[in-house]
Amino acid sequence: MSDSAARPDTDQEWEALMRQLRTQPPAQPRPFFYNRVRARLATEARRPWLPGWVRRPAYAVLLGALVLALSGDDAGLTSGAAPPAAHAPAPR
Repeated sequence: MSDSAARPDTDQEWEALMRQLRTQPPAQPRPFFYNRVRARLATEARRPWLPGWVRRPAYAVLLGALVLALSGDDAGLTSGAAPPAAHAPAPR
């Protein structure tokens, strides 16, 4: 339950608070803030351009696995068992 009936001068309190806030000087950034921003922007501009997904190792590994999977070499998929009889040398 609000206590507005007990405090009839809340509007005056708000007005006083707003007057105090208006008289405050505007906030200033920390010293050398803009120099740090310019330095960061300059280093960003000097970096070589690469797509964002290439710079992440998980995507690079996934791309490598995809290339290997689609390369057409299925030798890695066969088991270590002996070759099938059709490819075995004929007995003499």
